[in-house]
Amino acid sequence: MKKLIVLVAIVALFLFSSCAAYVASPALGALYTDVKYPMAVTSNANSAKVGSAEVTSILGIVATGDASIDAAAKSAGITKIHHVDVHATSILGIFATYTVLVYGE
Repeated sequence: MKKLIVLVAIVALFLFSSCAAYVASPALGALYTDVKYPMAVTSNANSAKVGSAEVTSILGIVATGDASIDAAAKSAGITKIHHVDVHATSILGIFATYTVLVYGE
């Protein structure tokens, strides 16, 4: 019984301390996070194109991707940025994504 309690405590500590649970966001949900928020605005007038770049994290152990503004702008051929938004999602701290959306021309 003692070994089972120690095992459960270790597993709980591992799951609840993962970085995927703490995806950058103005508001966090312990079980689920799905938030969109602004990052930056410029004085450029048009925003006809939208580019995106994403980072994915699994269990807070493995994180891959390039969520830079530059990567998002290049994905849509944007040279003049109008504004930048972010979309952050986390499910039970197991799977998380952080997407940068760049609007411009």
